[in-house]
Amino acid sequence: MFEYPVNLQQDGDTVLATFPDVPEAITFGGDKHEALLQARDALETALSMYVSGRRDLPNPSPAEGRPTVQPDPLECAKLGVYAAMREQGVRKAELARRLHWHTPQVDRLLDLGHASKFSQIEQAAASLGKRVEVRVV
Repeated sequence: MFEYPVNLQQDGDTVLATFPDVPEAITFGGDKHEALLQARDALETALSMYVSGRRDLPNPSPAEGRPTVQPDPLECAKLGVYAAMREQGVRKAELARRLHWHTPQVDRLLDLGHASKFSQIEQAAASLGKRVEVRVV
């Protein structure tokens, strides 16, 4: 769902990694492998700026042969809750009321850097009429 294509370009002795759909995410590495590892962190940081800025998340474009990068699974689940909130026009205060939580708890839930409990993410998703699916492929 949040799998974004990344452009890798040799730039001198480093490899530049950019995301056409998330222009705020720019990083580099010593080689392609390292650039892709760094790209994940850059993507997560940029997407967290979308959340904190209360902006819609960008939709990933087709990969068209490019490598793809996605946030870690916990962060993808959090982004899914955030996207559902945006789709439904549900603000943090409303989600807190639905969950019988304090607003700071919702803030932590949507903070991509915070290690939330998966059960809390599932509970938030359910309050939005959604469910969280985890697959191993």
